[in-house]
Amino acid sequence: MNVDRRGHLNKYLPFSLVDGPGNRFVLFLQGCNFDCVVCHNPYTIDECSGCNICVDLCPDSALTLGTSPKPDVNHFACTDCDICIEVCPIDSTPLSSYVTVGDMLDKIRPTAPFLSGITVSGGEATLQPEFIRDLFAAIKNDPDLNHLTTLVDSNGSAAPAVWDMLAPVMDGAMIDLKALDADTHLRMTAQANGSVLASIRYLAGLDLLHEVRLLIAPGLNDSIETASKTADWLRTIDESLTLKIIGFRKNGTRPVASHIVEPDAEMLTDIANTYRAAGFSDVLII
Repeated sequence: MNVDRRGHLNKYLPFSLVDGPGNRFVLFLQGCNFDCVVCHNPYTIDECSGCNICVDLCPDSALTLGTSPKPDVNHFACTDCDICIEVCPIDSTPLSSYVTVGDMLDKIRPTAPFLSGITVSGGEATLQPEFIRDLFAAIKNDPDLNHLTTLVDSNGSAAPAVWDMLAPVMDGAMIDLKALDADTHLRMTAQANGSVLASIRYLAGLDLLHEVRLLIAPGLNDSIETASKTADWLRTIDESLTLKIIGFRKNGTRPVASHIVEPDAEMLTDIANTYRAAGFSDVLII
């Protein structure tokens, strides 16, 4: 355990009710190896390239040219207007920062009595496994924090060795399954889904698969046939899995997703009922 271990952080939320059970402190790490059409946090995918286009366009003068390629940020002046994100040619952000495990413990500690747990998300959290491991280990070894559950929200791309590294200090993982069909998954994420399917099966075997998250994007993966085939595959793993049906939302997405409509409640209910009919009892719609 190294409290000086650094991680690349996009932002954190002191309280969240949608990133795992209960009231959670959530870290969103910077960087992702998927390029999802439906991503609603696209500024977490790539690192700032240091083009500095945003510096002169910041209305709060919160960005200045620094000694590194990336602009320096005056967080006291920043009003979170997101103009720097809107003008970024690679949909990134200059606002991400490097933090240590110790830094995050200091952020978590004041509100720990009111929290249920910690979730590390992204971007893709498992691209920084050593940071997660040391953060979770520090939490588990701190008498004021060890009541907090530790979860990872992941696209499932990590190799078994990464899950093995995290397993001793991680209470579970929430895995996004965009598509069971390989071609559909490639169209949606620009990556193959072999590692995702392997992670779901591997984590279930470790009893560390907290839930499988199924994003529904009309025109891409919304058919009842798709849900039925996915249910058949998941049933080979465990019918007691928690499944979360998540409707696509346009908020925060890039123009590449402009043609995708938001699913209505009837569509999501029909899909959820397909999984229930296949034997899954713990199916939630959010």
